[in-house]
Amino acid sequence: MGSRIIERAVNGEFTLIAEIGVNYYDIAEKEGISNMEAAKLMIKKAAEAGVHAVKFQTYKAGTLAAKASPSYWDTTEEATTSQYELFSKFDSFGEPEYRELKEYSDECGTEFLSTAFDYPSADYLEPLMEVYKISSSDVTNLPFISHQAEKGKPVLLSVGASNYEEICRAVETVEKVNREPLVLLHCVLEYPTPLKDANLLRIESLRKNFPRCIIGYSDHTKPTENCDVIKTARNLGAVVVEKHFTLDKTLKGNDHYHAMDPEDVKRILESIKELELIRGNGALISLKSEEAARKNARRSVVSACFIPSGTVIEEKMLTFKRPGTGIDPAKVYDLIGKRTVKDIEEDTILTLDFFEEA
Repeated sequence: MGSRIIERAVNGEFTLIAEIGVNYYDIAEKEGISNMEAAKLMIKKAAEAGVHAVKFQTYKAGTLAAKASPSYWDTTEEATTSQYELFSKFDSFGEPEYRELKEYSDECGTEFLSTAFDYPSADYLEPLMEVYKISSSDVTNLPFISHQAEKGKPVLLSVGASNYEEICRAVETVEKVNREPLVLLHCVLEYPTPLKDANLLRIESLRKNFPRCIIGYSDHTKPTENCDVIKTARNLGAVVVEKHFTLDKTLKGNDHYHAMDPEDVKRILESIKELELIRGNGALISLKSEEAARKNARRSVVSACFIPSGTVIEEKMLTFKRPGTGIDPAKVYDLIGKRTVKDIEEDTILTLDFFEEA
């Protein structure tokens, strides 16, 4: 079937991925439903809002973080100070559950994928996904990058908290074993990302330095009413945008406080639709809507005085005025030295029939 994400991205079409991650655990608790019911509810709501794909996170706390691993998020929003402790709350799903979520995503008409954080997950997810997503946290984990790239599927690689040399090594690792499209996602590993740290010009830098790659953006800023961050990212060249997704932005903990909800999704897609309309296609040709202006707002060669029949034209006898329905000013020097064949009144728009043929 192929990846809808990649198909759109290759064609330069804006693509929005709803990063459900593990937010469904909190939604399940809030709604008094099972984790699976909550995950499906979030898929359904994201698909109805118009996203092009939904993404989860697949891990086991014990393979992801040491028990002494400290937090790196805003602890006023998520109070847990140990990565291991936090991830232990959200690692109950395995291959059967993700297979069920993949099948449900298909029913909802949206693409399914999940970021694998260990080798077993990367292996059992392979038949469930058309594209691999690799986390910024693994940008230097070259053996794991290679393991996933060797599956022969397109790769989305977030490059948050990384420098140029690290990105180069990661890209080389993928390209050594994989010739499918590679999408690099600018990302800032700060949750939430303050606007002053969004550094969206990095998107432009990625485009210039990695011309073979498709460039996107993984957004951790809080949604804004006018979708300025994502619109700016798109204008700078981001084709694929990934953003955390929730059904309740007021929920404490994990990734709700900087996530988009269904209304944000609709607003983002509508804003991008308007932006694309404004951007146009960039072709260096005049528009059909400009035809009247081309004709009437441009100038023609006009007589600056009365010119009797039989006069040899001198430059001082000519000027340029609107409309542009007569002789183009660019051809004025072709008229110098020509002889008129009829009287020309002052302020006449000149045409070739006023002059002798060459």
